[in-house]
Amino acid sequence: HVQLVESGGASVQAGGSLKLSCVASDYTGTYCIAWFRQAPGKEREEVASIENDDSTTYADFVKGRFTISQDSTRNTLYLQMNNLKLEDTGMYYCAAATLAKVTPTGTKYTYDFWGQGTQVTVS
Repeated sequence: HVQLVESGGASVQAGGSLKLSCVASDYTGTYCIAWFRQAPGKEREEVASIENDDSTTYADFVKGRFTISQDSTRNTLYLQMNNLKLEDTGMYYCAAATLAKVTPTGTKYTYDFWGQGTQVTVS
């Protein structure tokens, strides 16, 4: 059982930066960890992910602006967000996948542990 606690959300002006953190009780057994976000009235969307081999994936709408990383202990996940835009406003969640399925189109992860979220507001 993985417990996740996010922090770092705040109100910031457009063009500004924020760094989100997600502390995990233990990431052992996870295949992939990721940041998701959900804006009011919209569906949750994946922002960025990092796999056990340190490979990263970013949604097109954050490429070049956001960076996902972990600390050396691998117990804290970060999301550095630069050049924030109004549309980046939302609740940001970190999630851990302990389930993975290899398919012809690639590995599909099931994110089965979630944090409570941290609010990011860009104005």
